[in-house]
Amino acid sequence: WGSSFLFVKLTNGEISPFALAACRGLIGTAALAAYFVWRGMDLRPRREEVVHWIVLGMSNGWLPNILLAYAMTQIGSGLGAMIQASGPLMIAALAPLFFQEERLTPRRALGVLVGFAGMAVLIGPKAFGGGSLMGALAMVAIAACYAAGNLYVRAIPKLDPVRLAFGQQLFSGAPALALALAVGGASAFAPALDHAAALIALGVLATAAPLALFMRLIQEAGPVRASMVGYLQPVIATLLGVAFLAETIGPREFLGGAIVLAGVALVTWQRR
Repeated sequence: WGSSFLFVKLTNGEISPFALAACRGLIGTAALAAYFVWRGMDLRPRREEVVHWIVLGMSNGWLPNILLAYAMTQIGSGLGAMIQASGPLMIAALAPLFFQEERLTPRRALGVLVGFAGMAVLIGPKAFGGGSLMGALAMVAIAACYAAGNLYVRAIPKLDPVRLAFGQQLFSGAPALALALAVGGASAFAPALDHAAALIALGVLATAAPLALFMRLIQEAGPVRASMVGYLQPVIATLLGVAFLAETIGPREFLGGAIVLAGVALVTWQRR
């Protein structure tokens, strides 16, 4: 998932946020559909799945994808991932309100605070230099969307995680496609041909594959522990930004990343 920031950045902002979200959702849908066909699985939605597909398509699909496409035209990929890492903090704070087993124990609370401290170090007082407040706020909204979606997945009955992933992508790509056509018409997709490789990688490697794994992780490990992967995204996104986008990384980023990983360990570790 951390690579999604890189692939969005590689489109150079030449594709509108709506068209980019549509391409990401539809390519992800096609990848999961191919997996279904290979496994001989039925693609048709079941009655009990439709509402879940629609809700997840919005909270984890087209809405955050559109916001991400916009945010990456305003701020760096590393900073964007760092802000999005606040998602686990939102989940850890809200989960006890809905799930009795997701208690905010002293150790888990300490882990959340440590993770928050790491994010503060990563962002730093000068992190928004040359950036955009609107881009940063868009990333905060993305974190809130994913937090709501993760809690929703935990609340629904046990369903096939791969089918949930497929339905989410289907109802992510289709609404984004309708919005793209309504706002910019078919010409909004013209620049997509020049960035086909980045879009395919975004849809398959950074969307379909991790999504299918994450749906299973939420159901088996719970939304709080599963959401801790969000703390790893800043590290991955920053390293990829340095390697491929000439973004810079210094002592503050290294220190913040180490503190964030310590928070992950505190929140996720448990005795068997």
